[in-house]
Amino acid sequence: MNNNLQMVYTYHNETKHSQQRYAKSLGYMDWATQPDPYRTYSNTTKTKLPLSFDNKTLEYSQIFTQVNDKKENKLSAPLCLESISQFFQFSLGLAAIKEYGDQSWALRCNASSGNLQPSEAYIISNEIQGIEDGLHHYSPKEHELELLSSTEENLNLKEDSFLLCLSSIVWREAWKYGERSWRYTQLDCGHALKALEISALILGWKIEVLNTKDSELENLIGFNQSSRYVPEERELADMLILVSKNNTSTSNDVNISSIREKLQTEYKGKANQLSLDWHKWDILEKIEDATLSDELEIKKYSNDKYEINPYRQPSLLAKDIVLSRRSAQVMDKDDCTISKKEFETILGSVKCNTSTINLVLFVHSVEELESGLYILIRNKEHKNKLQALLKDEFLWEEVDTNAGELYKLEVGDFKFLAKAISCNQDIASHGAFTLGMLAEFTNQLEQYGSSKYKHLYWDCGAIGQQLYLEATTLKLSATGIGCFLDNILHDTIGLKSNQFQTLYHFTIGRGLVDERLSTKKPYSNSRRD
Repeated sequence: MNNNLQMVYTYHNETKHSQQRYAKSLGYMDWATQPDPYRTYSNTTKTKLPLSFDNKTLEYSQIFTQVNDKKENKLSAPLCLESISQFFQFSLGLAAIKEYGDQSWALRCNASSGNLQPSEAYIISNEIQGIEDGLHHYSPKEHELELLSSTEENLNLKEDSFLLCLSSIVWREAWKYGERSWRYTQLDCGHALKALEISALILGWKIEVLNTKDSELENLIGFNQSSRYVPEERELADMLILVSKNNTSTSNDVNISSIREKLQTEYKGKANQLSLDWHKWDILEKIEDATLSDELEIKKYSNDKYEINPYRQPSLLAKDIVLSRRSAQVMDKDDCTISKKEFETILGSVKCNTSTINLVLFVHSVEELESGLYILIRNKEHKNKLQALLKDEFLWEEVDTNAGELYKLEVGDFKFLAKAISCNQDIASHGAFTLGMLAEFTNQLEQYGSSKYKHLYWDCGAIGQQLYLEATTLKLSATGIGCFLDNILHDTIGLKSNQFQTLYHFTIGRGLVDERLSTKKPYSNSRRD
């Protein structure tokens, strides 16, 4: 076993929560070092993006049916300043401002652990009307682009396409969550990725995560220009995404080395300092280094093929769904029952037959379903493996549904256990159902290498973002749960090896609204349009 893979196993085991101990963290909130949730670059040219609140969009369910439309002339937005603005606003932009007394904070379209927002985005534009060619940073606070490197040469991107890089600053999560924060940072990257994918669908575009070397990507975005960054606030490139309106665009059309040569040698702008001081967690830098890769044969992320969901009904406009997505803080335990159709609609939104991630469900209160333990198989090859690994006494009784391969394992009231697994949080027992995302683990790592570890979290985060949106369409509430006792879930299902591991938990029900908080439209104090 190589050192990087050993580091992955070490990190994963050491950052598991258990009944005996939680993963190491500071243990209190050091408000004096709270990071700024916004990255900005000084001395850069800013391009103000027009707000898109009044733009017309398809109804939410229609964005999935159009992706299966085989017509050559499908409706899609042109690449211009206005469409790029909408793309960012309805994915990584501010969704609302919450206020309580003299305090206020922003919520974004992409979900984030503790609303700490470690993800950043950079766009490489070429022949987009209204946007200068070159490398820009997207600043969600002001909804603007910051020009880091211009170019007078054509970047030779495929017509009607642009590149986008997602990056992460783990310090934003480490400030609160300590050593487990790397996990949450990767989940947030997955949430951001799915948010971008949905926003692209609204415009009739598609995204493709390119197969890149991490060192090549770091050089392209300029993170290796260390004088421009605070070393304690390390920012790493996660993935490069090709966004296009032409379905024939492929990764073969992108030459990263050529693009880098046409940008400036030294980029403009110095990154702002996010905190006054820092707490160092050695294991975080070790796991970051261990999961970097310069191998090209690994596929970082596979977009799920959207199947027609027979349960999905007309709802709000797509833009209203993404803007109204929220993380519930409290579920209504007295009104937690949902219909079987609602349950199937939610599961059907993440239906898949080739995923690395399966879902273990604690069903509490769903009409026409017995309360109990269930499993949704999202990879046909995993069923036999899991039947051999899990408890012998499980029923494996198939549930009649078009939402995927759903099996009842055990009947019973699992509310207390679901709460216990979720760090004793009531929200896990007061909803309609709770789930754990069970990833194929050892085989994936040994086949693809240590960098696959973070890709598994991206897959889980993307599933979570989709579940959030689907719950929102049904006027239900959802919450991602990063705090859970890993091995208690494994013990519950009888899993005794690392062949599968739970990486993310989720709960869905009816959230209670905190009437003490007021909600304002974002950007209302800043401008313009």
